[in-house]
Amino acid sequence: AARISWPTSSRASAPWAKEGEVDGINRNYRVYSVLQFVLAVAIFGTVCFIFSNSMQTGVDSSSASQAVQDFLQGLLRRLGHPAAAARLTEHMVRKAAHFCEYMLEGFLLLLGVRLFSRKLRYLSWPALLGLLTALCDETIQLFYAGRGSSVTDVWIDFAGVVTGMAVALLLSAVLGALFRPRRREESRGRH
Repeated sequence: AARISWPTSSRASAPWAKEGEVDGINRNYRVYSVLQFVLAVAIFGTVCFIFSNSMQTGVDSSSASQAVQDFLQGLLRRLGHPAAAARLTEHMVRKAAHFCEYMLEGFLLLLGVRLFSRKLRYLSWPALLGLLTALCDETIQLFYAGRGSSVTDVWIDFAGVVTGMAVALLLSAVLGALFRPRRREESRGRH
């Protein structure tokens, strides 16, 4: 039986591509694959961090918040704001922590969606995933001593998700505006 030899060169695998473009396509694919993996790990790590904070007892959570409060008060005093340091409470630190950790999650979720699609119709996915994380987070707290669930915290968490998404969209738009014109100029020079 005669062996059939299939073309294996990069030119044969992408006949529409011009000379040298296939290597660029393959390199872009590898970069995107690595970015997707890194982003998935970062999102998973963020959600694990959020849930691990929820799994602390009330005493442990309060002592962690108190440590952050002491640090921030010391920082504010060194920066010359003793009145602000005196007004900073543990409650404020806890709510700000909720907001910040969910802002990071919203930022990462939106970047993840943007890596898979450029269409803005997928904006609901990161928002819904962030809301689901917030609901799970508050539910987890019901099972630990000295902790409780709060609808206010869900709203604070969701506001953090939406803010993180807005920051990611803004960053995406700025980077697109900065780098897109150069790409167009480069492509015009090739033709």
